Amino acid sequence: MSALFEPVTLRSLVVPNRVWMAPMCQYCAESTGPGAGVPTDWHFAHLAARAAGGTGLILTEATAVSPEGRISPADLGIWNDTQAAAFRRITDFVRARGSAVGIQLAHAGRKASTAAPWTGGGPVGPEVHGWTPVAPSPLPFDTGYPVPHELTVEEIQGVVADFREAARRSLDAGFQVVEVHGAHGYLIGQFLSPHSNRRTDEYGGGYENRVRLALQVVDAVREVWPEDLPVFFRVSATDWLTENADDEREGWTADETVRLAAELRDHGVDLLDVSTGGNAPRARIEAGPGYQVPFAERVKWETGLPVAAVGLITEPQQAEKILTEDRADAVLLGRELLRNPSWAQHAARELCGTVTVPEQYAYAI
Repeated sequence: MSALFEPVTLRSLVVPNRVWMAPMCQYCAESTGPGAGVPTDWHFAHLAARAAGGTGLILTEATAVSPEGRISPADLGIWNDTQAAAFRRITDFVRARGSAVGIQLAHAGRKASTAAPWTGGGPVGPEVHGWTPVAPSPLPFDTGYPVPHELTVEEIQGVVADFREAARRSLDAGFQVVEVHGAHGYLIGQFLSPHSNRRTDEYGGGYENRVRLALQVVDAVREVWPEDLPVFFRVSATDWLTENADDEREGWTADETVRLAAELRDHGVDLLDVSTGGNAPRARIEAGPGYQVPFAERVKWETGLPVAAVGLITEPQQAEKILTEDRADAVLLGRELLRNPSWAQHAARELCGTVTVPEQYAYAI
């Protein structure tokens, strides 16, 4: 049997294969009013198509735990019950197709309140439904970005509570996996990295203080998430910075990622979703096919925590080799699934694997 099409069990959840859909923002929700952050027909079609195509686990885009946690005004949210109820249509369909379904809970921090990429990206102000972003320290993400509000300790505890309530609503919405977004330079990742965290209190300075928020969020999620369902954590394994590179302050490192992975495992995380970058806009990233896989592999081998690999994984044989060489436990596809919602079916044919497809599509097998 193809390793890519072997099921994987995480707590009580059996995911039918190891072709998983990475979270990808769609910027298609309403920005204001009662429909703000609510999934639309676009989100249903986007996620349902990949489930019908045989993808084993469908993860939503970064879904904000509070209005100010959105990357853009058009992001999804799950800070109220209206949003949670609207997700039910999606989760019911995905689960009926035999795929597992998960939600990525996120807070964008200093990278919040930006425009959709196809309208130029960059920060937006109140005139187009924007707001003042928040962060561990009053450091803008890049030139042209606003100085964010530095969170107080009381406000940090509010963020933790927002993640807890979002996880509770996610369960009501029918999700089977919750993933805490600690990657790509968003709020939790900003706290992890000394590049963006210059605090001198219990949430800044040394490693133990910088990881405090991440561990508190995971603990809060686990308080309300069922013991028999898995929790994931997405991490940027490195900021791609060095101590003396272009006068940049040293960032988060692969060594720290391994250390954090072991602690996350002890706090109830079942899988680490390993990406890189996003916290320093001009970091030099050596991208190429599978370029992030070595970071996932190291976590897996040094901590025993299951991992998912992501980043320019495009070919069935490439994905299969990552798994057969025990470098990861699953692969996450982004752009390939945008190009081909039925990538899993194509891979199953090439690798002689088995994938479940709707009866209406049976002639395509």
